[in-house]
Amino acid sequence: MIIRGAILEQMGASRPYSESAPITVSELELDGPGAGEILIRIEVAGVCHSDLSVVNGSRTRPVPMLLGHEAAGIVEAVGDGVDDLAIGSRVVLTFLPRCGECSACTKGGLAPCEKGSTSNGAGTLLSGSIHLKRHGELIRHHLGVSGFATHAVVDRRSVVEVPLDVPARVAALLGCAVLTGGGAVVNAGKVKPGETLAIVGLGGVGMAALLTGLAQHEVRVIAIDSSQHKLDRAAELGAHETYLPDAAAAAGVTADVVVEAVGKAKAFESALALTGPGGCLVTVGLPSATDMATISPLSLVATGRTIVGSYLGSSIPSRDIPYFVDLWRNGHLPVEQLISKEITLDDINHAMDELADGVVVRQLIIF
Repeated sequence: MIIRGAILEQMGASRPYSESAPITVSELELDGPGAGEILIRIEVAGVCHSDLSVVNGSRTRPVPMLLGHEAAGIVEAVGDGVDDLAIGSRVVLTFLPRCGECSACTKGGLAPCEKGSTSNGAGTLLSGSIHLKRHGELIRHHLGVSGFATHAVVDRRSVVEVPLDVPARVAALLGCAVLTGGGAVVNAGKVKPGETLAIVGLGGVGMAALLTGLAQHEVRVIAIDSSQHKLDRAAELGAHETYLPDAAAAAGVTADVVVEAVGKAKAFESALALTGPGGCLVTVGLPSATDMATISPLSLVATGRTIVGSYLGSSIPSRDIPYFVDLWRNGHLPVEQLISKEITLDDINHAMDELADGVVVRQLIIF
């Protein structure tokens, strides 16, 4: 079938992207689903920093690639062997499929699936297949999703069904922002009643972590960011304290659990300094591979602190998305508050500029 999608032609283009236009929106061919795969009509896709990381070249991927990894849509067709999804079901797309067979998949979400990580790096679906072409040229899949398009073919293990009463705008955000940020709080950080949680970096993932922290019983939540605008927004959402980074350091702020969601070595170091004795630093940001931080191993031993790396919030999507749906339905997780603006697919290069400038939390592409 012919679809319309946003294709990254080159990485590392100059800013502003609205002028250099590294992403082109065009028609391309999408093959139908094979065994164990499904065809989805995309309803909503979120523009995330992980997309920007491919555009600016800090996360190297094969190009040309159809971007987008945070999305929700409606099942339109299924391949052989898919007998647990009905046509018309709404699904959340998740960017790390789990094969369920490798050693990493036995660790309860703490380690990324080996096979899923390999296929993501290669720009294929979990089976190794590629379903996208433009004038005969193969176009790679982004993280098994490629959600910046009118339709997508994905592996069955890349989606989680949600009830139709969950709006597509909410469902899309569950697949990355909430799984990553919220999962960092409940799965990796395991924040407990009476503890203090600090969030460093208030993008989509950080704000989702903030909302999830506020949804927990008797947890004090501190928000830290270099943008006063985002701090003001965090306060509106219920953060108990807000600080610019230098002000937090000067005030001697510490927390039992700290979630770092910036993706910069300096932010990681600052987050570690905020981690109190016996506390846990959960780092979910994705810095450049050449970005290095300095820590004192002695300080970890002497204070009993822990550093945990968390990919996709150490989540198992099929387990955790229903949990977040229940929080949303009960009024404890106002996911809609993460949405900064709604855009069209043709706005994608400008959307990357706004994301890079840090002036938005989540932009949603509405199809």
